[in-house]
Amino acid sequence: MLRKLLSGNAGNEPRTSEPARNHSALHNEMSEKERLKWCSEASGIPIKNNLLEALDFDSKLETPIQYFKRMGLVPLCLRDGTLTVALNDPAHYQAADELSRQMGCTGMKMVLSPLAEIHSAINLLFDQTTDDAEKMVQDLEAYQSESEVFTELEEIQDLMDATNEAPIIRLVNVILTQALRRQASDIHIEPYEKEVKVRFRIDGILYEVFSLPKRFQAHIVSRLKVMANLDIAEKRVPQDGRIKIKVANKAVDIRVSIIPMAYGERVVLRLLDKGVSLLGLGEMGLDPEKLKIFESLINKNSGILLVTGPTGSGKTTTLYAAINRINSTEKNIITIEDPIEYELAGVGQIQVNPKTELTFARGLRSVLRHDPDIIMVGEIRDLETVEIAIQASLTGHLVFSTLHTNDAAGALTRLVEMGVEPFLIASSLLGVVAQRLVRRICPECKEPFHLGESTLAELGLPRDQVLWRGRGCESCMQSGYRGRTGIFELLLMDNELRHLLTSGADSVTIKEEAVRRGMATLFEDGLSKVKRGLTTVDEVMRVTQE
Repeated sequence: MLRKLLSGNAGNEPRTSEPARNHSALHNEMSEKERLKWCSEASGIPIKNNLLEALDFDSKLETPIQYFKRMGLVPLCLRDGTLTVALNDPAHYQAADELSRQMGCTGMKMVLSPLAEIHSAINLLFDQTTDDAEKMVQDLEAYQSESEVFTELEEIQDLMDATNEAPIIRLVNVILTQALRRQASDIHIEPYEKEVKVRFRIDGILYEVFSLPKRFQAHIVSRLKVMANLDIAEKRVPQDGRIKIKVANKAVDIRVSIIPMAYGERVVLRLLDKGVSLLGLGEMGLDPEKLKIFESLINKNSGILLVTGPTGSGKTTTLYAAINRINSTEKNIITIEDPIEYELAGVGQIQVNPKTELTFARGLRSVLRHDPDIIMVGEIRDLETVEIAIQASLTGHLVFSTLHTNDAAGALTRLVEMGVEPFLIASSLLGVVAQRLVRRICPECKEPFHLGESTLAELGLPRDQVLWRGRGCESCMQSGYRGRTGIFELLLMDNELRHLLTSGADSVTIKEEAVRRGMATLFEDGLSKVKRGLTTVDEVMRVTQE
């Protein structure tokens, strides 16, 4: 049947006077779904979707990953001597048959599947993150001299395809792919006197993953420098660069920072997975009441909205979510960022570049000549930037930006300390959102527990309040937490707060008045999420302590 199919005569259909179209022509003219359906009906091979759920194959494969991707096939399972293989094209049935014979199978079954699903299954099957880092180090130790290890360093297309690279390159690839698999935001490669430690920042917390021999430190750093187009020979001054790679066909942007330390160069890699979709405004963790107020602020025609918090508290993500919500063809939105973390469709994005003197202030001046409706300034760093932003808001523009302060009220006094006149702040500022990120309790090992009555009373919780925590399991690396959500403090400017600001009141007084007028503090918002079983008291205390 397969030979008839490939020869152009599908099934028992009679040949007509029209010349038979060849197999590749059919591929080009049909959609993949139609082609698979046609091939299935003609050959009797069933269609199989959701391959990752069916993948149950743990035998060692000697054939390289590139071969499976080129042929569009993947072994799914091996049971009772019968090998099940997923194919995208029946024309490659001989490759499936050869694979079955090499493995000594007594039988072989075939299913047809979409190519994207087959590639995902191949990547999972060959996932290099399953390589034990210690085994990689043993491979390195097997080399007698460092010259053998330090082979030519060349860029690769996809880290998942790098099965035959030099051990140093493979080790770097394992570090990167393992970090992405664990959804780490940063990788720290830290040199010490006798070893090199590798740590991942996951959900805001650093975890030590493994240690490497000291003598391979220079080669690992050199590999990363080559990938980031940095100077390998320069080891005395800090260097910053960027790496763009693909892992399992997903684009990943990596910011590289290298600084000289006492025991060698230390590397920090900030990972940005371009394949991860942006969070919607409703997914940030804002409760319904705050979400409604926040949406009313971002739909204003003019004014300034500030988001504050320390580094890594999700400020930029909140602004991206806000821009996504209000983005439309009727609005001209321009952003000035350092760096551009996500590409937003229909939004003009400017990358700050100090080397060409393109600063936030200079970029903001230029943006105002492009007739914008909404402007996002990545960060207010100096008086010039904030003054231009205020003037823009007073002339009919809506401006979003971020500031580093501990709470919402502190943003007002910080602007005054920078040299801005209080009456300008009072007349232009719409509101301030302070935020933190707290770790969510792992859903796999979540369990209830009870705190002592005295502790509950101190927290202002009922004595019968049931709290939750994570026991610790493999899916959360025994931490009890997996994923994060935000806690928020939303300060709305009104006449009372404007009067306090122009009267020279400090941040404590302004905060007390805002609380009296109904503002929930970061700690109070955190406790509301504790009550709902989303996070723990310890986690809220950790991120709200000043």
